[in-house]
Amino acid sequence: MNAAGVRSLARIVARDDGRGGTALPVLASDGPLALRRTRATGAGARVMLVGAMSGPLGGDHFTVRGRVEQGARLTVGSAAATIALPGQTKGEARYDVALDVADHAELHWLPEQLISAQGSDLYVTTRVELAATARLVLREEQVLGRAGERPGRLTSRLTVRVAGRLVLDQELACGPGAPGGWDGPAVLAGHRAVGQLVLVRPEFATEPVDSAMLGPGAALMPLAGPAALVTAVAPDALRLRRLLDEALATLG
Repeated sequence: MNAAGVRSLARIVARDDGRGGTALPVLASDGPLALRRTRATGAGARVMLVGAMSGPLGGDHFTVRGRVEQGARLTVGSAAATIALPGQTKGEARYDVALDVADHAELHWLPEQLISAQGSDLYVTTRVELAATARLVLREEQVLGRAGERPGRLTSRLTVRVAGRLVLDQELACGPGAPGGWDGPAVLAGHRAVGQLVLVRPEFATEPVDSAMLGPGAALMPLAGPAALVTAVAPDALRLRRLLDEALATLG
């Protein structure tokens, strides 16, 4: 660690092994981020992202880069929730995720919740680039504050492109110093947990999903191109996960 905070980079490359499975020729990480291959079912590979230290803290910069090459299948999860914490180093922490999915490849990006602890300041970016026939299930879950505490400042931006075409670009800022109205009826409406699912499937290009309410606090909408978005708010992380799991089951 130095005056600028901790820097950490994790890299994953998944590749069709030519025998009906998926190899991981690159699985490398340093600092507080660790990657572990775990048992998977079927032709895909499964990787867990493990935080070896608390954080990110103020001034830290974590980066995860993942590429799924043609024909490969990869699922990435995390061993526990990520907790953004205040640190001795003043200033914003960053957590950047860059994902690239090739033709006829599939990625399930399913980390645990990101918790914004009181006094923290975190900016998260997730950028996904998909080829025309790639498939994606991406889940994001954010919890504003631990039990009984106020949230920190959290800004999250998600962009998704399919065959070079932008299908989703959204940003949400919450907590102290965020633009007014973030906790109002048009955004979180007093809820502490917010999340979303992004699904990209080639068949959505000709058979897009229909917009629908998926129960209290969750909605499904089609996106431009072969993609769909589920957004949800809930009083807590457990109920948020239930809403998103039910939405994914509904979509099949």
